Amino acid sequence: MALYLISYDLIKTKDYAKLHDAIRKFGTYCRPLESTWIIETAKTSENICDYCMKYVDYDDKLLVVKLVDGMSAWYNLPIKVSNWLEVR
Repeated sequence: MALYLISYDLIKTKDYAKLHDAIRKFGTYCRPLESTWIIETAKTSENICDYCMKYVDYDDKLLVVKLVDGMSAWYNLPIKVSNWLEVR
C-alpha cells in the first residue's frame, strides 16, 4: 500500500460532494487542506486519476502524486491530520 496525494481545482460547477464521496471510498484517507486529500491504496496514480476523473468536469484540474516515505513535511495542520501522517 502506498500514499497518494490528490489535489484539485473545481472551476465552474463545483460539485464537491460527489468527488469527496468518491475519494472516501478508498477507505483510508485524510484531508489536510481544503482541496487536498491523502489516501492509502494499492492502486497506481493513473488508476486513481482515472477514477476521480469520473467525478469532475471537463474544465476542472486534478493532480495525483505518489508520496515517498520520509519525504514529506508539514506545518500547522490539525493534530488529527498530523497524527494520521506520522503513523504511515
